[in-house]
Amino acid sequence: MSKKALRERPLTIPEAKKLLESIGEDKLDQFQRRSLDYTSKFSKVEPEKAEELVKILSEKHGLEVEEAISIVNIMPESIEEIRVFFAGGRKIVETSKLQEILNLLNTYRKKE
Repeated sequence: MSKKALRERPLTIPEAKKLLESIGEDKLDQFQRRSLDYTSKFSKVEPEKAEELVKILSEKHGLEVEEAISIVNIMPESIEEIRVFFAGGRKIVETSKLQEILNLLNTYRKKE
């Protein structure tokens, strides 16, 4: 019996972690367990905050959803690191806007 996807949408690493955890570790296959291990190690914000952050970055700061997801997955810690996401010449982003994004990320960053 094959499973059919009802819908598809890109997820952040924290959202993928939450989804895998909701299935239950005892029900995961080997690939899913490895994915859960990966998402546990590399989640840098809580899943609910990741979803909220993607929404803010895409709606308020005009980023493509995929760009916002990449930024949330990496959670860059400097303007130079954020600038990498816009390399390639497609977009020129003002330093002040990059600083706003960095300030936003800092408010959502997990405190260790």
